[in-house]
Amino acid sequence: MLFIVVALAGALLFVYRPAWFPAAANATAAGWDHQFTVTLLVTGVIFIGVHLALAAVLIFRRRNGRRAPNGSRWMEISWTAATAVLFLSLAAMGSRGWARIPERAPGEERIEVYAHQFAWAFRYPGPDGIFGRTANKFVNDSGGNPMGIDPDDPDGKDDIVSASLRAPAGRNVLLLLHSRDVIHDFFVRELRTKQDILPGMEIPFELHVDKPGVYEIACAELCGLGHSQMHSVLIAMPPAEYQQWLRAQEPRTH
Repeated sequence: MLFIVVALAGALLFVYRPAWFPAAANATAAGWDHQFTVTLLVTGVIFIGVHLALAAVLIFRRRNGRRAPNGSRWMEISWTAATAVLFLSLAAMGSRGWARIPERAPGEERIEVYAHQFAWAFRYPGPDGIFGRTANKFVNDSGGNPMGIDPDDPDGKDDIVSASLRAPAGRNVLLLLHSRDVIHDFFVRELRTKQDILPGMEIPFELHVDKPGVYEIACAELCGLGHSQMHSVLIAMPPAEYQQWLRAQEPRTH
């Protein structure tokens, strides 16, 4: 009876959902939630079925004072094959979200993300739409230049540097992820995706938030003693308000 109680108690936790995911921020995240629910239902039904079958075997053995009949080899082959097909099918369904590599679409916003122990920095190309050159020798956290923009590069004079990520809601944004020291991970739980950031690489990450709101950005890769404090916020703004914010930013000076 303990097998039956455990199976039913586990099922009730998912039926009533005392703790569940926060609201999805876009259609892709909602798709992941749907895939998770399908996988949970399929595996949950199997989980409960196996426990009930095991309980039935134990009850049969107790009542009859002997072992339950052994299964056939063909039955074992059948359920092993069915398990493999089910697993591969669910894996194929879940991999569709990773099937494409983010590419810049016409008119898509570009924002650079710089991760370092233990903070985030974000750079916008400014009115000219061009990012200035960067080099490690120009890095100056206290001077407001955490990504090392070359002070002699005219393309970088109007770059906008921010400690929080602001993006237009309802529009595609291409984030260009960089790490200054160790492996970090860009994670917004409402987006349902994580992206590792490796030193020496520029990693594209497509961002789209359907509705305005404020969402936490966390590092999901253990990156040192201050890892737990590596937080920032994603502020999704109405497009008109976002453009107004961009215009209000003063060109950076060195």
